[in-house]
Amino acid sequence: MQDLKGFLDEKVGQYNQPGFIPLDPISIPHRFSKREDIEITGFFASILAWGQRKTIINKCLELFRMMDDAPHDFLLHHQESDLKVFLNFKHRTFNDIDALYFIHFLSWFYRRHTSLEDAFILGQNGTQNAMENMLIEFKEYFFSLPEAPVRTQKHIASPARKSACKRINMYLRWMVRQDAQGVDFGLWKRISPAQLVCPCDLHVDRVARKLGLIQRKQTDWLTAMELTERLREFDPEDPVKYDFALFGLGVEEKF
Repeated sequence: MQDLKGFLDEKVGQYNQPGFIPLDPISIPHRFSKREDIEITGFFASILAWGQRKTIINKCLELFRMMDDAPHDFLLHHQESDLKVFLNFKHRTFNDIDALYFIHFLSWFYRRHTSLEDAFILGQNGTQNAMENMLIEFKEYFFSLPEAPVRTQKHIASPARKSACKRINMYLRWMVRQDAQGVDFGLWKRISPAQLVCPCDLHVDRVARKLGLIQRKQTDWLTAMELTERLREFDPEDPVKYDFALFGLGVEEKF
């Protein structure tokens, strides 16, 4: 196990670097300096992180141009007429109905709160495995407004549906983790890096299986937890830093 830890630590050092940012969806929130803008653009970028990274980035740039590249200000002050432009937005199965509800919820939310972290800590109980409860509570809260379309619910994953919740876990890594490398933002302090669950995308899943970190046959919430538990053996305080290693091995090295 020590050999594997050493190998993965080396790969974390290789890929957890500013050079990782430009080609990844995390480059979108890195274009902003205001905390609320980072939260909002990071949230959208993670939800739209489906398909080729270049396409994801271009779609995010398109979406935020519609908000005059000032999303927090747009959410608080837009007029009804400003929403018409979103009727043309589409990325994979995320369409205008979805975009307009996301804008509606976030506008409602930021008029009442200063940080999206407030929505994620509803299920926080301080235990190492609190994330399952936090993600279930977050989805219920996000779709609690009477205008919530049924079709839009598929875009926010939940452990209650056994999903691995790859995109939301990636977003939480961005917001919660903090180190000297400056890739992740570390804006949120009420969720511990030790509570994070590893984003289990196709590349991470494949590499983790090759390295013997996953035994479970399917890929679901229990798989993401199995992987995270193994990574906690290498670093209990910051297990999800190994996402950099697994993703880098899968995408850059075709491991």
